[in-house]
Amino acid sequence: MWGVKHLCSIAHLELMTRFYFSILFVCSIFIQALAQSNGLGSWNIINLKYTTKGPWSFFAEAQLRSLHFYNDFHYHEFKGGVQFQMTPDMQVALAAGKYDTYKEGGDFVLPKNNDEIRIWPQIALVQKIGRFKFEHRYRAEFRFTNNGFKKRFRSRVGLSYPIKSTSVFIPTSAGFSNELFSPIKKLTSKGTG
Repeated sequence: MWGVKHLCSIAHLELMTRFYFSILFVCSIFIQALAQSNGLGSWNIINLKYTTKGPWSFFAEAQLRSLHFYNDFHYHEFKGGVQFQMTPDMQVALAAGKYDTYKEGGDFVLPKNNDEIRIWPQIALVQKIGRFKFEHRYRAEFRFTNNGFKKRFRSRVGLSYPIKSTSVFIPTSAGFSNELFSPIKKLTSKGTG
Protein backbone atom coordinates (compact mmCIF):
# COMPACT_ATOMS: atom_id res chain seq x y z
CA MET A 1 0.00 0.00 0.00
CA TRP A 2 1.02 3.55 -0.62
CA GLY A 3 1.56 5.21 2.71
CA VAL A 4 2.29 8.80 3.67
CA LYS A 5 5.93 7.89 4.26
CA HIS A 6 6.24 6.46 0.72
CA LEU A 7 4.60 9.54 -0.86
CA CYS A 8 6.96 11.82 1.08
CA SER A 9 9.99 9.88 -0.19
CA ILE A 10 8.73 10.26 -3.81
CA ALA A 11 8.29 14.01 -3.29
CA HIS A 12 11.79 14.16 -1.75
CA LEU A 13 13.20 12.24 -4.74
CA GLU A 14 11.54 14.65 -7.20
CA LEU A 15 12.87 17.63 -5.26
CA MET A 16 16.40 16.20 -5.20
CA THR A 17 16.23 15.40 -8.93
CA ARG A 18 15.25 19.00 -9.72
CA PHE A 19 18.03 20.26 -7.45
CA TYR A 20 20.70 18.09 -9.15
CA PHE A 21 19.51 19.04 -12.65
CA SER A 22 19.64 22.71 -11.62
CA ILE A 23 23.22 22.27 -10.38
CA LEU A 24 24.18 20.50 -13.64
CA PHE A 25 22.60 23.30 -15.69
CA VAL A 26 24.47 26.04 -13.78
CA CYS A 27 27.75 24.09 -14.05
CA SER A 28 27.34 23.61 -17.80
CA ILE A 29 26.81 27.36 -18.27
CA PHE A 30 29.90 28.06 -16.13
CA ILE A 31 32.01 25.58 -18.12
CA GLN A 32 30.85 27.10 -21.41
CA ALA A 33 31.74 30.56 -20.11
CA LEU A 34 35.24 29.35 -19.23
CA ALA A 35 35.67 27.92 -22.73
CA GLN A 36 35.35 31.38 -24.28
CA SER A 37 38.34 33.63 -24.83
CA ASN A 38 39.47 35.93 -22.05
CA GLY A 39 37.71 39.25 -21.83
CA LEU A 40 34.76 40.70 -23.64
CA GLY A 41 34.37 41.10 -27.38
CA SER A 42 32.07 43.39 -29.30
CA TRP A 43 29.39 42.75 -31.90
CA ASN A 44 28.05 45.93 -33.49
CA ILE A 45 25.02 45.92 -35.80
CA ILE A 46 23.20 48.70 -37.60
CA ASN A 47 19.93 48.02 -39.42
CA LEU A 48 18.09 50.25 -41.86
CA LYS A 49 14.65 49.52 -43.30
CA TYR A 50 12.42 51.47 -45.66
CA THR A 51 8.82 50.35 -46.10
CA THR A 52 6.78 51.65 -49.02
CA LYS A 53 3.03 52.29 -48.85
CA GLY A 54 2.58 49.02 -50.73
CA PRO A 55 3.83 45.52 -49.96
CA TRP A 56 7.50 46.28 -50.76
CA SER A 57 10.28 47.12 -48.32
CA PHE A 58 14.06 47.47 -48.55
CA PHE A 59 16.69 46.76 -45.91
CA ALA A 60 20.41 47.13 -45.29
CA GLU A 61 22.61 45.93 -42.44
CA ALA A 62 26.25 46.29 -41.42
CA GLN A 63 28.09 44.31 -38.72
CA LEU A 64 31.49 44.75 -37.13
CA ARG A 65 32.88 42.22 -34.64
CA SER A 66 35.96 42.12 -32.42
CA LEU A 67 37.52 39.40 -30.29
CA HIS A 68 38.27 41.81 -27.42
CA PHE A 69 36.35 44.86 -26.24
CA TYR A 70 36.64 47.14 -29.29
CA ASN A 71 40.04 45.69 -30.14
CA ASP A 72 41.22 42.88 -32.44
CA PHE A 73 38.54 43.47 -35.07
CA HIS A 74 38.31 40.31 -37.15
CA TYR A 75 34.97 40.35 -39.03
CA HIS A 76 32.67 42.65 -40.94
CA GLU A 77 29.68 42.21 -43.20
CA PHE A 78 27.46 44.40 -45.37
CA LYS A 79 24.17 43.18 -46.80
CA GLY A 80 20.95 44.44 -48.28
CA GLY A 81 17.83 43.29 -50.03
CA VAL A 82 14.22 43.66 -51.00
CA GLN A 83 11.19 42.14 -49.24
CA PHE A 84 7.63 41.54 -50.44
CA GLN A 85 4.73 41.07 -48.01
CA MET A 86 2.64 38.36 -49.71
CA THR A 87 0.08 38.08 -46.89
CA PRO A 88 -0.01 39.52 -43.36
CA ASP A 89 1.66 36.29 -42.17
CA MET A 90 4.09 35.59 -45.05
CA GLN A 91 7.01 37.58 -46.45
CA VAL A 92 9.50 36.67 -49.19
CA ALA A 93 12.87 38.33 -49.73
CA LEU A 94 15.88 38.36 -52.01
CA ALA A 95 19.17 39.72 -50.68
CA ALA A 96 22.94 39.73 -51.09
CA GLY A 97 25.91 40.53 -48.89
CA LYS A 98 29.69 40.74 -48.50
CA TYR A 99 31.29 38.91 -45.57
CA ASP A 100 34.99 39.11 -44.56
CA THR A 101 36.74 37.21 -41.76
CA TYR A 102 40.34 38.11 -40.89
CA LYS A 103 43.11 36.34 -38.97
CA GLU A 104 43.25 36.76 -35.19
CA GLY A 105 45.90 38.88 -33.48
CA GLY A 106 45.05 42.46 -34.43
CA ASP A 107 42.68 44.71 -36.31
CA PHE A 108 41.84 43.24 -39.74
CA VAL A 109 45.05 41.18 -40.00
CA LEU A 110 45.73 39.92 -43.52
CA PRO A 111 45.48 37.50 -45.20
CA LYS A 112 41.76 36.96 -44.78
CA ASN A 113 40.48 33.65 -43.43
CA ASN A 114 37.39 34.02 -45.59
CA ASP A 115 36.27 36.42 -48.32
CA GLU A 116 32.66 35.72 -49.24
CA ILE A 117 29.71 37.00 -51.25
CA ARG A 118 26.27 35.52 -50.51
CA ILE A 119 23.00 35.65 -52.39
CA TRP A 120 19.87 34.29 -50.76
CA PRO A 121 16.14 33.96 -51.25
CA GLN A 122 14.10 33.48 -48.10
CA ILE A 123 10.56 33.12 -46.79
CA ALA A 124 9.38 34.16 -43.34
CA LEU A 125 6.14 32.95 -41.76
CA VAL A 126 4.62 34.62 -38.69
CA GLN A 127 2.09 33.27 -36.22
CA LYS A 128 0.62 35.40 -33.45
CA ILE A 129 -0.83 33.90 -30.29
CA GLY A 130 -2.02 36.63 -27.98
CA ARG A 131 0.85 39.12 -27.68
CA PHE A 132 3.44 36.45 -28.54
CA LYS A 133 4.83 36.41 -32.08
CA PHE A 134 6.39 33.23 -33.51
CA GLU A 135 8.56 33.56 -36.62
CA HIS A 136 9.77 30.74 -38.85
CA ARG A 137 12.38 31.82 -41.40
CA TYR A 138 13.72 29.59 -44.17
CA ARG A 139 16.71 30.69 -46.27
CA ALA A 140 18.75 29.09 -49.06
CA GLU A 141 22.23 30.62 -49.28
CA PHE A 142 24.46 30.57 -52.35
CA ARG A 143 27.98 31.36 -51.13
CA PHE A 144 30.91 32.41 -53.30
CA THR A 145 33.96 32.04 -51.02
CA ASN A 146 37.72 32.02 -51.47
CA ASN A 147 37.37 28.23 -50.97
CA GLY A 148 34.89 27.79 -53.83
CA PHE A 149 31.12 27.78 -54.29
CA LYS A 150 29.00 26.45 -51.41
CA LYS A 151 25.29 26.15 -50.65
CA ARG A 152 23.47 25.82 -47.37
CA PHE A 153 19.97 25.93 -45.94
CA ARG A 154 19.13 27.92 -42.80
CA SER A 155 16.05 27.47 -40.66
CA ARG A 156 15.40 29.93 -37.83
CA VAL A 157 12.64 29.84 -35.22
CA GLY A 158 12.02 32.93 -33.12
CA LEU A 159 9.71 34.10 -30.37
CA SER A 160 9.14 37.73 -29.39
CA TYR A 161 6.95 39.57 -26.92
CA PRO A 162 6.23 43.33 -27.11
CA ILE A 163 7.19 45.45 -24.13
CA LYS A 164 5.45 48.74 -23.45
CA SER A 165 7.73 51.61 -24.34
CA THR A 166 7.70 55.21 -23.19
CA SER A 167 7.86 56.46 -26.77
CA VAL A 168 5.40 55.88 -29.60
CA PHE A 169 8.29 55.95 -32.09
CA ILE A 170 10.42 53.20 -30.55
CA PRO A 171 8.53 49.92 -30.17
CA THR A 172 10.47 47.53 -27.96
CA SER A 173 10.22 43.77 -27.64
CA ALA A 174 12.04 40.92 -25.95
CA GLY A 175 12.95 38.01 -28.17
CA PHE A 176 14.65 34.66 -28.47
CA SER A 177 15.65 32.78 -31.61
CA ASN A 178 17.68 29.77 -32.65
CA GLU A 179 18.91 28.74 -36.07
CA LEU A 180 19.88 25.49 -37.76
CA PHE A 181 22.47 25.50 -40.59
CA SER A 182 22.53 22.58 -43.05
CA PRO A 183 24.88 22.21 -46.02
CA ILE A 184 23.19 21.38 -49.32
CA LYS A 185 25.07 18.48 -50.89
CA LYS A 186 24.80 17.33 -54.47
CA LEU A 187 22.62 14.22 -54.68
CA THR A 188 24.18 11.32 -56.54
CA SER A 189 22.71 7.99 -57.54
CA LYS A 190 24.85 4.88 -57.41
CA GLY A 191 24.35 1.83 -59.54
CA THR A 192 22.20 3.48 -62.20
CA GLY A 193 23.31 3.35 -65.61
